[in-house]
Amino acid sequence: MLDLKRIYWTRVGLRLAFAATMMWLAVSLALAFMPKTSAGTKTPTVSEVFRGMVDGIVAAVILPGLLAIVLTVIAGVITARDVRRRDPARRFTRQQRREGMARAGGQCEMEAGHGRRCSRPAEHGDHFYPWSKGGSSSLQNFVAACARCNRAKGARVPSPRQQERLERRRLGYVAPGAALNVGERQPLP
Repeated sequence: MLDLKRIYWTRVGLRLAFAATMMWLAVSLALAFMPKTSAGTKTPTVSEVFRGMVDGIVAAVILPGLLAIVLTVIAGVITARDVRRRDPARRFTRQQRREGMARAGGQCEMEAGHGRRCSRPAEHGDHFYPWSKGGSSSLQNFVAACARCNRAKGARVPSPRQQERLERRRLGYVAPGAALNVGERQPLP
């Protein structure tokens, strides 16, 4: 659970930082293009106007541009680690699929809204923690899902709150003593 929280909030933080940087960049550019009034009586030449405009744009873009580059490199490193972490087995085995579907009672385990369990029959075995992000193809990471919920989730990393709610819902239909935990990640090689 702690690993999922760290990963989820790191990705959310990166997304927010990148959005804030892009806003900063846009505002800086808009302010750089605004005309500057001078109290002097001398009329500037065309080359002086362009030189001042270019200098203003470069000065406005340097800091947010560098920050955007740094955030892009960090996101690239995280993605590269996810690729190295991928489980060589992409699909669940028949045994894992049978056990996972039996554990779910053939019903979708995903959330339909307001914390309720989806009422449709399960058609897919989904990786709770996405395979593309380093999720393992193990029974602990198996979630029975209908086609609609599986498509809606996509390859997004679920929030820690979603994980807690799924584990709480499993209390109602998983046999006592069986594992309720969900989500498992492949270790780095």
